[in-house]
Amino acid sequence: MAEIFMTAEGKKQLEERLKDLKVNGRAEMAEKIRIAREFGDLSENAEYDIAKDEQAKMEAEIIEIEAKLRNAIIIDEKVKGDKADVGSKIEIKEVKSGTVYSYTIVGTHESNPMEGRISNESPIGKAVIGKRKGDEVTVKAPLGETVYKIISIK
Repeated sequence: MAEIFMTAEGKKQLEERLKDLKVNGRAEMAEKIRIAREFGDLSENAEYDIAKDEQAKMEAEIIEIEAKLRNAIIIDEKVKGDKADVGSKIEIKEVKSGTVYSYTIVGTHESNPMEGRISNESPIGKAVIGKRKGDEVTVKAPLGETVYKIISIK
């Protein structure tokens, strides 16, 4: 698995989710399976099959979270410098419309465009990484190309 960029807070949230799944999730799943077994013949027991499927999904999530944590690279959200990078807070202006957008560049796991957190692998993230204040970048997206000017990098 490739490196996964995340903030210290994002790592903490993943660790808490993992702990919850291992402690509470596994206990709940064991209880569901125990109850489903009481319904009789396992070969014709839909409740048992459903519980086992849920258990498999939960175990897959545990494995995925463990892999992310093993490959986590903690980013410093207080990055200083004149080039945009993971952890940078940027302001960009769409050249054509003049609309200004503010984003924090984060790893894929923590991206949430509705909260202004874009992935370093998103079209805008890829376009601005390594660029400086005043640079213009062309962002290629499914709906076409848009040109942005970087107003600030914090």
